Amino acid sequence: MPSMQSSPFYQMENPAIISLLRHAQGSGGGGNNTDGGGGGGDKNNGGENHKKANNKRSSTKSSSMTGGLFRIFKLFPMLTSGCKMVALLGRPRRPMLKDNATTGTIFGYRKGRVSLAIQEDPHCMPVFVIELPMQTSAFHKEMQADDIIRIALESETKTHKKKLFEEYVWAVYCNGRKMGYSIRRMNMSDDELHVMQTLRGVSMGAGVLPPPYDQKEAAAAAASDGELTYMRARFERVVGSKDSEALYMINPDGSAGPELSIFFVRSH
Repeated sequence: MPSMQSSPFYQMENPAIISLLRHAQGSGGGGNNTDGGGGGGDKNNGGENHKKANNKRSSTKSSSMTGGLFRIFKLFPMLTSGCKMVALLGRPRRPMLKDNATTGTIFGYRKGRVSLAIQEDPHCMPVFVIELPMQTSAFHKEMQADDIIRIALESETKTHKKKLFEEYVWAVYCNGRKMGYSIRRMNMSDDELHVMQTLRGVSMGAGVLPPPYDQKEAAAAAASDGELTYMRARFERVVGSKDSEALYMINPDGSAGPELSIFFVRSH
């Protein structure tokens, strides 16, 4: 792996982005360069086999590095703003976390806006809740159209007194496109409390939840707002600095599926 100084992204001005990028690059892990000694045989054939093995190993390393860079450069057409840098971050290749993973829930009525809740434990109240400036149906279409979804929340604050998740106003981006601004919830609404209580103890899953009303009111709500849908997953939480964090969705059993990443960045 080339040094950080030789990386084309080393000149990024945002230290938070550099920190997260260094984590993504450093977590790939190097290969094993030790060759086992073979038995006797023809000296020339042994030299040729050794040379072929070295060429094969070099080709494999080059292919792996090229694949990683290709994933990064493929994202360049999406970039449109200062916050766009977070879209360059690839998902770090690290073992799945089973016990310390963060729980993220994306939910909302089909005809309403989608909300995001972050929990350190699904049995506890969320540490961060926000209603995103995009329709639930539009978010579902985005996930169906693209296997890689990156949501970025950027806080343009000038103070260091608050923790990152305590910031109030956020600019929201989805796959490099600015969707608008959102305000972090100080107190959850009745619908948000209903979702958290209904999913209490659920670590991952997706589906439709019953609305928090009686049958008559539920029928009226379904007609006006549509069904209350949710998607809950576990995320690997990466802290780049006090001004940047990232959440990478963990697919169960390492199975292939949509990649969802959520970035929190505080700019100055």
